[in-house]
Amino acid sequence: MFVRCAFFKGKIKDGMEADFHSHWRENLVPLWSAFPNLQELRVMREVESDDPDSPFPLVMAMKFKTRDDIEEALNSPTRWQSKEVSKRLFDMFDGHVIHTVFAADQFYPM
Repeated sequence: MFVRCAFFKGKIKDGMEADFHSHWRENLVPLWSAFPNLQELRVMREVESDDPDSPFPLVMAMKFKTRDDIEEALNSPTRWQSKEVSKRLFDMFDGHVIHTVFAADQFYPM
């Protein structure tokens, strides 16, 4: 499987935390969930870190079966809609987003 992540590195602007989280939850999750070939969507909010100088207040992870599935998702109209709706999120954020694709193996606890 492959996981494409968006790491939001930086800080949510002061006083914008509630609006920031409300915006992605209400406006972006429906779009992110509609990406073709998506097997799983996870959105993670940082609670604590051992590196306070490198905050990641939000990480979004999409699981796909193949790299071709990711490519199809990235070429879909849904992605361009998502990019447009994300502009409001970036207005509330001081930082940048890092997109990374991981090859992932899954293991279950014994």
